[in-house]
Amino acid sequence: MYKIIKKVDLTPIITLMEVDAPRMAHSAQPGQFLIVRAHDRGERIPLTICDFDRERGSVTIVTQVVGASSRQICHLNEGDSFTDFAGPLGQPSEFIHKSKNELSEMKFLFIAGGLGTAPVYPQVKFLHSMGAKVDVIIGAKNKDLLIFENEMRSICDNLYICTDDGSYGKKGLVTEMLKELMDSGKKYDQAVAIGPMIMMKFVTLTAKPYNLPLIVSLNTLMVDGTGMCGACRVSVGGKTRFACVDGPEFDAYQVDFDEAMRRQMMYKNIEVEADHKCKIGLH
Repeated sequence: MYKIIKKVDLTPIITLMEVDAPRMAHSAQPGQFLIVRAHDRGERIPLTICDFDRERGSVTIVTQVVGASSRQICHLNEGDSFTDFAGPLGQPSEFIHKSKNELSEMKFLFIAGGLGTAPVYPQVKFLHSMGAKVDVIIGAKNKDLLIFENEMRSICDNLYICTDDGSYGKKGLVTEMLKELMDSGKKYDQAVAIGPMIMMKFVTLTAKPYNLPLIVSLNTLMVDGTGMCGACRVSVGGKTRFACVDGPEFDAYQVDFDEAMRRQMMYKNIEVEADHKCKIGLH
């Protein structure tokens, strides 16, 4: 059993949990994910590792209520335990293989949308520790759904915040902020976008004319997390890849986003039905 040692409600629908998991904390790397089950009859849920503390032996996850299983996770409290907390899984971010000297000469741009801010955080934190220059764009629907602002400010060089309704930061989409930065003459060695699939698609379309190297994370496609269910199949460079075992990070310009979004919608009705049953106590 894996005990929850800290729980913070970041927004009414987004919850942060720090979980006692020493072995995972020892081996986790930025970009990887884990599988959780809230109870012995619970669904396997893949979640990106938001942070890890090797000395404390803890791993941090952030969960947004989108269906029945995520609702069950968010209803757990400090002192409760997960039945399963397995990982780290997936391939870590490619930049962890570079030396400190190499990274200290590089400049990165991260574009985070909504909950995508959580998996961006450990990557920025790692690069900051290696001396790299990092700028971050965070997008949210409104100020109340913005997460990790203060944490990100402490580890990046420049933070740009966008909200759809203009309630905080710059009004508009992350793509508009990206275009503004590139048109102003900003140069980056590598960009990374993590967020909703539609956001990553349009970030890719926006970045392409600038020849900006871009990586995207397809973590939202994953279901089983081991490559056995096939739900996260996606075409990358014309070849079939599995987000959970081959990724979750891929070259953005090689990803067939339209296929990925069609696959993502396959389980939408089932998810909505399950969440309704959960709310009325049938699960």
